Amino acid sequence: MRQTTVARLFDDNLERLRLRHICGSLDTRIAVSEDRIWPADMVGHLNLIHPDRLQILGSSELSWARRQTREKVIHHVREILSYGPPAIIVADDEDIPSMVRTLCANDDIALFASPLPAANVIDHLRSYLSRKLAERAALHGVLMDVLGLGVFITGDSGAGKSELALELLSRGHGLVADDVVEFSRIAPSVLEGRCPPLLQDVMEVRGLGILNIRTIFGETACRRKMKLKLVVHLQRRQPGQEDPLRLSLDSEQQTILGVSVRRVVLPVAAGRNVAVLLEAAVRSTILLLRGIDSTQEFVDRQRRAMEEGGH
Repeated sequence: MRQTTVARLFDDNLERLRLRHICGSLDTRIAVSEDRIWPADMVGHLNLIHPDRLQILGSSELSWARRQTREKVIHHVREILSYGPPAIIVADDEDIPSMVRTLCANDDIALFASPLPAANVIDHLRSYLSRKLAERAALHGVLMDVLGLGVFITGDSGAGKSELALELLSRGHGLVADDVVEFSRIAPSVLEGRCPPLLQDVMEVRGLGILNIRTIFGETACRRKMKLKLVVHLQRRQPGQEDPLRLSLDSEQQTILGVSVRRVVLPVAAGRNVAVLLEAAVRSTILLLRGIDSTQEFVDRQRRAMEEGGH
């Protein structure tokens, strides 16, 4: 179960949201217990349909409450609090109604105040929870920023992943993580890769040992995170192994944390400039993301030529 606590949420967002703790327990857990529930759905405007999420009260909600009878408002607030929401946040720099303060204190529900607009509080907390409670996986490989695209380089031990990464760094690209990459699923179809703190800015290269990439290549050579768009697998050809197809019409895919990512296999052999091939694969992927498929265009051109030749 992916989880955090109200105390951690308060500490992490204290300055950004200018939060004030009014009353209530900070020990309550915030957890994703079902796969169908997305972390971003765990925060929103005051809502009786979803009473167990973080409830945000802004000017609209409090204006509505002022037009209702006190009994009606108390009934609705008690109904929401009975489901044990992790916290209530009063935004828009609104005065906290004494009735809300009392009910939260009685039920030991955390109550916060923020001067920021309710919509801003919700947007920020949705983004925060999406990352904090994201599905995670640690995979072996090298994550690079190549031409603005997150590229995960994989391959067997000794395939040359670190050497390729060094070549790419010398060509002006950036390193996110070497050896171990921590991937998080921050949206239904978005994977974000980061480096474990212990391995930050360093790379191990056979014969050279541990290199500090930030020191050697400069501040701009390292990236804090990248969204994964392409997996490049380095394949060392084994004796008797057949050559890969020169023209593959089916794009290969790799699934990571339930997200399908384009995968390219680059055969590694003496004399092949793998860095150039990887850059070409990245440029091709960028074109595909823009809706331009060079392979399919060539196939279509060939088919038209054959049809015209047949008449």
